[in-house]
Amino acid sequence: MNRKSFSKKFKTLGAPIAAAVLLAACGSTPSSTTTASSTSSKVQGGVVNFAEGPGAAPNYIFPLTPGTNFSTSNLSFFQVLMYRPLYWFGNGTKAEINYSLSLAQPPIYTNGGKTVTINMNPKYKWSNGESVDAQDVVFWMNLLKANKTNWGGYVPGAFPDNVVSYKATSKYQVVLTLDASYNTTWFTYNELSQITPLPLAWDRTSLSAPAPTSSTPVSSLPDQTPSGAVSVYNFLNAQSGDLATYATSPIWSVVDGPWKLKSFSIQGAAVFVPNPTYGGPVKPSISSFNEIPFTSNASEFNVLTSGSLQYGYLPVSDISQETRLASLGYTTSPWRLFGFDFWVENFNNPVMGPVFRQLYFRQALQHLVDQKQWIKSFLHGLAVPTYSPVPTGVANPFADTLSKTGMYSFSVAEAKALLTSHGWKVVPNGVSTCVSPGTAANECGPGVAAGTPLSFPLLFASGSSSLAQEMQAYKSAAAQIGIQISLSEAPFSQVISSKAPCSGPTCTWGMVNWGGGWSYGPDYSPTGGELFASGVRVGFSKVVPETVTLIDATHTAPPAQSQAALDAYQNFMVKEAPVVYQPYPPYQTSEIDSKLKGVAQSPYGNLTPEDWYFVK
Repeated sequence: MNRKSFSKKFKTLGAPIAAAVLLAACGSTPSSTTTASSTSSKVQGGVVNFAEGPGAAPNYIFPLTPGTNFSTSNLSFFQVLMYRPLYWFGNGTKAEINYSLSLAQPPIYTNGGKTVTINMNPKYKWSNGESVDAQDVVFWMNLLKANKTNWGGYVPGAFPDNVVSYKATSKYQVVLTLDASYNTTWFTYNELSQITPLPLAWDRTSLSAPAPTSSTPVSSLPDQTPSGAVSVYNFLNAQSGDLATYATSPIWSVVDGPWKLKSFSIQGAAVFVPNPTYGGPVKPSISSFNEIPFTSNASEFNVLTSGSLQYGYLPVSDISQETRLASLGYTTSPWRLFGFDFWVENFNNPVMGPVFRQLYFRQALQHLVDQKQWIKSFLHGLAVPTYSPVPTGVANPFADTLSKTGMYSFSVAEAKALLTSHGWKVVPNGVSTCVSPGTAANECGPGVAAGTPLSFPLLFASGSSSLAQEMQAYKSAAAQIGIQISLSEAPFSQVISSKAPCSGPTCTWGMVNWGGGWSYGPDYSPTGGELFASGVRVGFSKVVPETVTLIDATHTAPPAQSQAALDAYQNFMVKEAPVVYQPYPPYQTSEIDSKLKGVAQSPYGNLTPEDWYFVK
């Protein structure tokens, strides 16, 4: 959410728009402003039209984003173009921190790791001429502290709860005092990564109030008190809800990133132009970057084949058209994110919840996922298997051997044996029932009543033929051992909202699969705090207390023991199978104009059109 990156096909809602109208208005071919001497010469200028996924239009601009809007389309494809985080993650296609593109120098940890000193890079400016400085970090911290439960990345006990105090000790230096000593890699990758400095021009409670500047006395700023910070947040949140004003607002027009928003429609069509005051080392070369919304994969494919997109995607259902697109001047490049894929069970379901809580049953559910065959048959060989929350599809130093191999290979026989050895009467192609209730090793388990049927619903996101095929295959495998699954599909927004935590007799959802899993950011170290820790805003019911204990250990381990703590956590999560792991496909199969160069698809999902340029 972590900015929560879901599949290209399954993100936040966006209203439809006639994409061809915008394409015609924006143009689609490079327009050179310099003379190139050869066919490979770099061209200054040009327009890039980028395809948004169906239903994945940006709809929230304020970087302190709530969980309901915490998505790739808002954070990685929209906000970071204008508002830079304190630390930039992603070095080309490498999953690592990139200090050369960060607003601050590497953090300095002293006092046993309990004091963090952050020195800002003075070269960065806001578009109103103000410096991006320490007070902008304090502004973010004040808003976050006072409104933390509204932040999609908030984990109780973690950031900002673990920051005892923070202070701007000079114009370009901030010092944080922590409540304990933490794993410094984890704190940098998962805590400091959440900071986005905010301009003081936003520190007000109405549009009629004068915009503060660096000369405004700090004591008079409304964010300096908790109640004032709440009022500022409420104002900015309300402004973010007014999509029609994004490009004209005196609030959102103050940016420090490489791009400014020239126009924006409520349907999500966004036109960006270079920010001339951007202080980073890479200045935009193209003259306009346009994000184009679509109503369906089919409509995007039609525009792609017309040549009107410089950066689109090839739907899985059209993968056989790759050769045709190559003849049209496109280069195919799978975009792999640093994440994993899964679906969730409802541990609070009145009937099935006690069953889902049994380790043997979750093991049986995992044995029914034929990952290798699904990848071959439904995903055209593009996906990678998922066995734990630690990613393996992008090269990284975190995943260990068990996360790469797993424990529960596809086996209907193994799944059946687990049921029969734990008190279930297995009825192939019927409904298996518990015949031996109780807590002994050969009984159904705590809370599972006699006669409990293995029958439950599974809701999955519509719009993807491969996901539908996977779920049909899973239903068929489960039926062989008497697990009756009732499949249904719905739009992504409905699917993702249906998994909300609940309890009591009306908490009847069974399984939910939104089809895109999870990618890490702004929790870039895959320790699972935002997913599996108790009380998280965007996570799931914990299975056993050991989960939280192991996650906490990854947060506090000294550097020499950091990987060992992460290995203990990830191996436990392989064994426990707290979710049903499924193959993780690329975020999208990108189709990029062969004349568009400099495109490195970030494993964290961030768009960097300032790196791109055309050649003749």
